[in-house]
Amino acid sequence: MPIQLVVFDWAGTIIDFGSCAPVHAFHKAFATKGIAVTMAETRRPMGLHKKDHIREMLKAMGRPWTEAEVEELYQIVTPMQLAGARECARLIPGVPETARLLRERGLKIGTTTGYFHAALAVCLSAAKEQGFEPDAAVCADDVPQGRPAPWMMFRVMEKLNVYPPKAVVKVGDTPIDMAEARSAGTWALGVVDSSNEMGLTEGEFAALAPAERERRRAAVRDVLLDAGADGTIDTLAELPEAIEAFEAMS
Repeated sequence: MPIQLVVFDWAGTIIDFGSCAPVHAFHKAFATKGIAVTMAETRRPMGLHKKDHIREMLKAMGRPWTEAEVEELYQIVTPMQLAGARECARLIPGVPETARLLRERGLKIGTTTGYFHAALAVCLSAAKEQGFEPDAAVCADDVPQGRPAPWMMFRVMEKLNVYPPKAVVKVGDTPIDMAEARSAGTWALGVVDSSNEMGLTEGEFAALAPAERERRRAAVRDVLLDAGADGTIDTLAELPEAIEAFEAMS
């Protein structure tokens, strides 16, 4: 079955190498309430709707919490997320070139994200200025429930009139992205180098010694595969080859 649609995540996949903007925003927001969390604890729920992200962080702390506390933290983190999205709006290397190759093959391009409308608008505007514009973009605010529910994927498929699910590849950088793809019945492809799971800026990643880089890549691949990925790619340059492999398996 030919692949007709590729649906990308945003932060850590096509923009914001290392998914820095949302992580730093959550870390700062919790700090304003005197709640100490590590960067690893902050990254763990990445990809969820932002309120769900807060809930998961609070649950992991093992202490009582209320929905009022969730709402308060959400109101604090929202402007921080918006500022971070603006500051970390650089496309990950290779995105425009990969998108061009996909379109030359006749594929459609969509996106899903745990971001809210205003942050998605920032990403869309910045990406367009840098040469990338999807055919459809859906955020967690557009559907009854965010990831891992399949509704954002289905909304993109509906908008672009693409079915069945096995004609679609979801490309993301977190276990939640892989779960979203599995829920929707699409192919799940994990991105390694720029991912939230790698958790490094482009400069930090480039500075790694070759052996350490490969060690970290192997660890991230294992996380994404354990989460249900059908395969992984280090960078988006490998995406066309991965699509051909999925088509051969259909």
